[in-house]
Amino acid sequence: MEIPQVEAFLAVGTFGGFRRAADALHVTQPAISARIKALEGSLGVSLFDRGKTGMALSAAGRALRPHAEQLLHAVALARQAVHDLRPSSSGGAITIAAALSICTYLLPDVLKRFQAAHPKTLITVRSGHSKEVLAMVLAGEAEMGLARSLHHPEVETVSLRDDPLVLVGTSSSPMARAGKARLEEVAAQALILFDRGSSDWTLSHGLFRRAGLVPNVVLEVESIEAAKRMVERGIGLAFLPQIAVVHEIRRRRLLAITVRDAEPLSRSLDLIHPRQRPLSAEGQGLLKTLRAAVADAAPPAAGRRLLKRRGGV
Repeated sequence: MEIPQVEAFLAVGTFGGFRRAADALHVTQPAISARIKALEGSLGVSLFDRGKTGMALSAAGRALRPHAEQLLHAVALARQAVHDLRPSSSGGAITIAAALSICTYLLPDVLKRFQAAHPKTLITVRSGHSKEVLAMVLAGEAEMGLARSLHHPEVETVSLRDDPLVLVGTSSSPMARAGKARLEEVAAQALILFDRGSSDWTLSHGLFRRAGLVPNVVLEVESIEAAKRMVERGIGLAFLPQIAVVHEIRRRRLLAITVRDAEPLSRSLDLIHPRQRPLSAEGQGLLKTLRAAVADAAPPAAGRRLLKRRGGV
């Protein structure tokens, strides 16, 4: 059993086919097929059931999967242990890729805390959409990534807390003062959307589409901050990430509106890093700071569903 074979097995199990697994691992489809065939040959079992809808793990494959994940994690820890023995004359360095909303609303406080505890660590922050954050982490351009609801078979994902989209308005809105409404009533209000094509735009627009409603969109802007300012001016209502409006809600500059007959638009605030490259000592320190920061920032109504972990760090 070789490490590339185990990687191929987990990728095919995640994506349900050779082609997408090959794309994820940046190898050819024949290479994936050969690795799976060799692994099945060494174990003497079939690891996948091949059907019309794709490939699914067989009983043997399901039994192997948790051990395969543990194996890759152990390999990653071994590599990190060797890496940590290399001498360093400075306090280290860390590069973070983060979604723009996280750069704006979370990282300033986090990095202030972190630098107070690690004054010699050089920090570089790069921003982008979630797909760009993932690409930077996979390419080794950033040690870790911060985004919302971000998962990929080649990365470990640590979900720090929920970060739902919250419908907000000002006290000048009767609906905002009431604090609740039906989706049909919301669709008739003046609405502000931001960042067309982003996951947040898709989530909020999809809420109305699934209900067969056409929202009364009066304004589309490029950023969360611009949308928030427009709401504060009383131009309309908007679905905004909780992380972006938690302070305004606490101070009642904005009022949250519960949509009674629609599912919550929930996202998770996630940290990712490559499976085969565990976090450095600096990265572990930053993760600890992040955990403390999101615990402090979580509003009382959020239920403080913190640190729901997917994968290991």
